Amino acid sequence: MTSPAPYQPILASGRWFAQLPTAFAEALVAMAQVRQLQTGEVLFLRGDAPCGLYAVVRGAISISGTGGKADEARAALLIRLEPPHWFGEISVFDNSARTHDAHATEASTLVHIPHEKLQAWLQQHPEHWHALALLLTDKLRAAFVAMEDLALLPAPQRLARRLVMMAEGYGQWTAQGRSRRVIGISQEQLSLMLAISRQTTNQILKDLESRHLVRVQRGEVEILDLTALRAACQ
Repeated sequence: MTSPAPYQPILASGRWFAQLPTAFAEALVAMAQVRQLQTGEVLFLRGDAPCGLYAVVRGAISISGTGGKADEARAALLIRLEPPHWFGEISVFDNSARTHDAHATEASTLVHIPHEKLQAWLQQHPEHWHALALLLTDKLRAAFVAMEDLALLPAPQRLARRLVMMAEGYGQWTAQGRSRRVIGISQEQLSLMLAISRQTTNQILKDLESRHLVRVQRGEVEILDLTALRAACQ
């Protein structure tokens, strides 16, 4: 089993982990295991028993779900998680089944805090539940923003805003002003994430390309002008 120690700088680049009380951060690293997933491999599925807390330190994990009758089932991609995102905290709190599916979008490395070990440690150190709750409330805020965007914004603004959010790591980085230039996501994934058709996604991206805001390539979107793209969200 690989030690999580080499991944501590990646964990520390994330806002939540960097702000943890020292005792909690050290405990998480001490409890941690490293897991490797291949492209398309399942981490957990909706209905699975709680299995702990995870942090992405390489690659990407897609959180998704399906609904409707078997012959009319529709898929929804909720979010694509990249380093240094933590996830899985809902089941840590309520000790209930997983709410969605988690797959490796590409070859990925995860730091895994096993459920039983984390629960036992928190039972002995209950003052640190508050720090874990901040991870949950951060996700809740993001969910409310996404719900508001879906209700109020037309598709072009929603797509532009999602690209900006992904470029800025959903606000999870500690470094101010940090952003990524290339976002590894396909048009199909974007359409599932925003609940719009593949054709509409393609049309919006072509418009953004014509304005020299992005460059679309197979399986990725390159941000050419983040400031202007942010303005396009309005």
